Amino acid sequence: MECFTRRDFLRTSLVGAGMVAAPRWLCANATPSFRGTDVVPLGKTGIQVTRLAQGTGFNGYNHSSAHTRQGKAAFDRLLRRSLDQGIRFIDMADLYGSHEFVKDVIRGLPRDRFALLTKLWPRKESWVTPSGGAKEEIDRFRRELGVEQIDVCLIHCMQNDRWPTEYARIRDDLSDLKQKGVVRAVGVSCHDLGALRVAASHPWVDVIFARINHKGGQEYACDASVEEVSGVLKTARANGKAVVGMKIFGAGKLVKPNEKDASLRYVFTNGLVDAITVGMLKPEEVDDTLRRMEKLSAAS
Repeated sequence: MECFTRRDFLRTSLVGAGMVAAPRWLCANATPSFRGTDVVPLGKTGIQVTRLAQGTGFNGYNHSSAHTRQGKAAFDRLLRRSLDQGIRFIDMADLYGSHEFVKDVIRGLPRDRFALLTKLWPRKESWVTPSGGAKEEIDRFRRELGVEQIDVCLIHCMQNDRWPTEYARIRDDLSDLKQKGVVRAVGVSCHDLGALRVAASHPWVDVIFARINHKGGQEYACDASVEEVSGVLKTARANGKAVVGMKIFGAGKLVKPNEKDASLRYVFTNGLVDAITVGMLKPEEVDDTLRRMEKLSAAS
């Protein structure tokens, strides 16, 4: 089999339907690369994603987010820019109300050109009354997205180490849907160190969303000190869990160029994540994040 390096791929990639085609393999001895458009395996799930995901939930609450509150036209421009630039990983959630916004952009695109990740909110709120399981929710999510299969579904915002018991029915439903091929991988997004520690070793978990940046601590939207969170993430990856980093830029608090660069460098060069999600709100922010990841890759 002929072997391509990432540089070869970037030079020769085919562009179709506004997205960059994904490579199926890369040289094992290629220089480590942290470009946002590098296509990498998501842990042991068999799912291919880009290192950078387009987030859709900045300041998300009550079935809306800063992304959806911009309106459909702005959302369309943003997501199309991400896809045109080669990002093939889309991060959504019921909480954000972003499914139907995404649906209008991906309609007609080849399904194997992007990976869809969403999150199920498990607690009753003014905007949602959960079924207690996952089957009704996943059926609704698929209708809202106009797809038959969702690549990854996470139980959203785990806040303690008891989540496996508290949400056992949701886990059982997601396991059944995974077995049937409706969902390809399952897991949790964590907003608590105890929840994260459990996820790092729990056999049910395929994918973990974890809050991590080079500062750490609650001030920068992390669950504990940077050293504590980093240690848990290394354990998770050693256990074969896929880790997607979130709050890389501290939920909007790490906005200076040197801060952004330092956080990207920390999470990638320390091997803490498979990929990251960034809630880029404007096409210019997409371009900026990709440039910073390109610069990090060139310096590695």
